[in-house]
Amino acid sequence: MLKIVIEGKERFDEETERFIPPMKPHTLMLEHSLLSISKWESIYHKPFLSTDKDLDMIKTYVKCMTLNQNIPDEVYEYLSADNINAVTDYMEDNATATWFSDKKGPHQNGRMNGEVITAEIVYYWMISLNIPTEFQKWHLNRLLTLIRVISIKNDPDSSKNRKMTAAERRALNKARQAKYHTRG
Repeated sequence: MLKIVIEGKERFDEETERFIPPMKPHTLMLEHSLLSISKWESIYHKPFLSTDKDLDMIKTYVKCMTLNQNIPDEVYEYLSADNINAVTDYMEDNATATWFSDKKGPHQNGRMNGEVITAEIVYYWMISLNIPTEFQKWHLNRLLTLIRVISIKNDPDSSKNRKMTAAERRALNKARQAKYHTRG
């Protein structure tokens, strides 16, 4: 979870040609999660992970990430460059100690095996892998890492599973050799 404070600074409204008095500071509690992405995608009807976002889209995403209630909409207009950088750094954080040697992630460039990844695709993965829906509130990178770990561990062709299968076959062969008094 990321906590940022938005300072309300005095602004100038060019339409009315008047200064707008500063608002009180607001503390936002943010979570970069599948739930946040699904909210954003329902507004823009675009895949979040593979869409270039302008400042308005980023501000909307920060609003979708916000966990605390009753934050006035105008608060998001006061997001500073430092706030946006903090959010971006938080979104890029792995949020886990797990790492993969191949450097490929399940969401590289918002695609996997050529398929565009949307919130519904990630929900599909969760359902297929029996991951509880409450994990939709996890940091997105942590959730995607969990999905990848489960997929690797469930893959019958993974090298570890091949080693286990070979060991089981060797044990069965030795048991048969002993039972039938043969050499192979």
